[in-house]
Amino acid sequence: MTSEITAERVAEIAARYRRRADAFERKVVAVRPGQWDGPTPCAKWTVLDVLRHIIDMHAVMLRPFDRGLSPAPPAAEDPVAAYRAARADVEAILADPALAGRLCDTPAGRLTAAEHIDQVVSADLPLHGWDLAVATSRDATIDPEDVEQGWAAMRALPADLVAKFREPGAFGPGVEVFGPEVPVGDDASTQDRLLAFIGRDPHWHP
Repeated sequence: MTSEITAERVAEIAARYRRRADAFERKVVAVRPGQWDGPTPCAKWTVLDVLRHIIDMHAVMLRPFDRGLSPAPPAAEDPVAAYRAARADVEAILADPALAGRLCDTPAGRLTAAEHIDQVVSADLPLHGWDLAVATSRDATIDPEDVEQGWAAMRALPADLVAKFREPGAFGPGVEVFGPEVPVGDDASTQDRLLAFIGRDPHWHP
């Protein structure tokens, strides 16, 4: 079954995903070989773990279609190739109107595949891109458009859903959507407020 999502809306979602995926890819390419085992603002994850998480979330976007990720080298072997293969799989969904408009059940309710991609893996890319940038001592400025959209989305979440997002394992073993909120000052930037809300220390450094 498909929804009434318009072609224009799908094109908008696809363009936003592509922009974010391009920015994340640049950060992956910039990681030096000796940095993949280094720590990140996600306390339990190395730099390579962050990339694996993003690749795994691309796989989640394929599940409503009974698809898995296309064959690719393991992330530990060729991080860039593994990421590029995963994003190509998601871009293939967005490029097919029938697939992009197919309805699927998600933790946020019944959404089209395009909307699910937009709200989950696409929204994740700028935040985990920040993780990679900070962990590898790169420019960690998030695109202002993504900051504003992300902060508006966080403020619109119902309190009970936020509480569930902060509960480890609520969406499956080992899955933790948000960490505990980090206190920030009244003069904190919107980017810092967004990061703190999802459980990141905006001033973290390796």
